Amino acid sequence: MEWLEQVKARFARPAKPEHLRRGALGERAAKIYLRKAGLKFLAANFRSERGEIDLIFREADCLVFTEVKTRSSEDWARPAAAVNAERRRRLSHCALDYLRLLKNPEIKIRFDIVEVLLANGAVREIRHLPNTFPMSKPYRYG
Repeated sequence: MEWLEQVKARFARPAKPEHLRRGALGERAAKIYLRKAGLKFLAANFRSERGEIDLIFREADCLVFTEVKTRSSEDWARPAAAVNAERRRRLSHCALDYLRLLKNPEIKIRFDIVEVLLANGAVREIRHLPNTFPMSKPYRYG
């Protein structure tokens, strides 16, 4: 049986760090929440060389680029406060890369933030903050 344990150990994935597990839980909860709100899910964890967008949806004639912030407490600040100017710039760049892949369609865009609050490892509250910020200057679309 020892050889079986060695094989398992060799091919077993290491456990994800806690912050990544919390983040994945928050993204799943946000996706379900926004779909129930009527948004059409398009993509998760879109990556380009300039950044990553957690979730992308479509609502009517608007593409919605969504940043999900998951926290177990609000003792220091609201989760949305973590989306600073640098993060907004990276999201804007990545959104432009996504739009370029779609051949720059004539469509409205917006950037939303979803705050997911956890309690004892489970989702306690979800807050959707639509149209939270514009595309970073000097960039623009449309």
